[in-house]
Amino acid sequence: MSLSSDFKNFCKKIKLDDSAMRTTSAEIAKKLNKEFYDVTGEESEHMYIVGSVGRKTAIKGSSDLDLLFVLPDEIYDKYNGYESGGQSQLLQEVKNVLKERYPKTEISGDGQVVVIDFDAYTVELVPAFINDDTSFVYPDTHDGGSWKITKPLLEQEACDDIDDSSNGAFRNFTGILRTWKNNVGFSFSGLLIDTLVAEFFENNDCFEDATYYDYRKILLDLFGFLKEEDSNQSYWFALGSNQHVSDKGKGRFVKKAKQAYEKIYNASDDSINEVLREILGHDFPKIDKEVRDYSVKEYRNTEEFIRDKFPVDIIYNLKIDCEVKQDGWRPNLLSRIIKADGFLKVDKSLEFMIISTDCPQPYDIYWKVRNVGKEAESRDDIRGQIVKGVSSHREHSVFRGPHYTECYLVKNNICVAKAKINVPINLIPEKRRY
Repeated sequence: MSLSSDFKNFCKKIKLDDSAMRTTSAEIAKKLNKEFYDVTGEESEHMYIVGSVGRKTAIKGSSDLDLLFVLPDEIYDKYNGYESGGQSQLLQEVKNVLKERYPKTEISGDGQVVVIDFDAYTVELVPAFINDDTSFVYPDTHDGGSWKITKPLLEQEACDDIDDSSNGAFRNFTGILRTWKNNVGFSFSGLLIDTLVAEFFENNDCFEDATYYDYRKILLDLFGFLKEEDSNQSYWFALGSNQHVSDKGKGRFVKKAKQAYEKIYNASDDSINEVLREILGHDFPKIDKEVRDYSVKEYRNTEEFIRDKFPVDIIYNLKIDCEVKQDGWRPNLLSRIIKADGFLKVDKSLEFMIISTDCPQPYDIYWKVRNVGKEAESRDDIRGQIVKGVSSHREHSVFRGPHYTECYLVKNNICVAKAKINVPINLIPEKRRY
């Protein structure tokens, strides 16, 4: 198959099937319409699907369904009349109504939304009021309470316009970038992704008639565009609404984009699929030659992938490191060894550990250790199984190869954070080993 066909199949594979989410939205709308409007069986009136799902830029495995439900004006008058805390009381009222519909489900009021934790995804519902034709007023409980303005419909309209003008490439590439950040493992706001991809296409009208044959060049140019962004920028103006959107990932996407750009730029036609699989994950197709080579290996394929166990939607940051120990030697961190362009010898004690994360507890921790290279294959010991663990994981360096370890945080049955560290063992002359 051609690379263009591979891109086409990949974009199709990562597309979100939102049918279950739309059913959930309808069920919630029926309950709220009955409670606040005394209307029975209404599944769509007053309810808006917003966020990435509403903009149609979410991908398979998305963990959030953002909803906005418009309440009657008299509800606003009631809670706006409170001397203080009216916004918090509004969230509590909506929460209690939904608790009647979902009595066994965890539901909470959180800042600006009512949060419903389903097994497959989390619903964040904003109770709101019509402000004008393009905006809504919603409650914010922080700092004693206030009312804020949101304009999700303008963002949806902007996505529709840019997708039409780019022959569908806009939404394909917002999905590609989401898959990239999930595979590499860093936080990158969905609205910021959509905003930056929109700016890229607006600045490159040469891609108006883009086809899948152009996707390799578009992806290279898109990473080239992202790597020039200011990683210290505090906010961007969201597409359509011009509201402020910040980057929870603290600009890490800039460095990651530079790395991706260099890999694609240096890739040959023979290696491009392998490079894209490294960047975008194993949903991107192998070339036929890779499939044939792989089929004649004499080792067992024991590798597991987190996407096969849980939906993956990286929304938190995670950093791991490894303490390297050996009798008679001072302990050292693997990150320092790698930074110094160093490598490990065999017979080292390795303790991998979580250094930091902004993911709130509770969550489950999983580890994966993958042995790579000819020696791992000849020993029939590539490993790669995903195992549940704690905040640290012990290993021992046994044989040479470019091994690696990954850590995953799973919250509400969704992988929400991911980190990887390379473990190079006995790859260069003795004088540079650690």
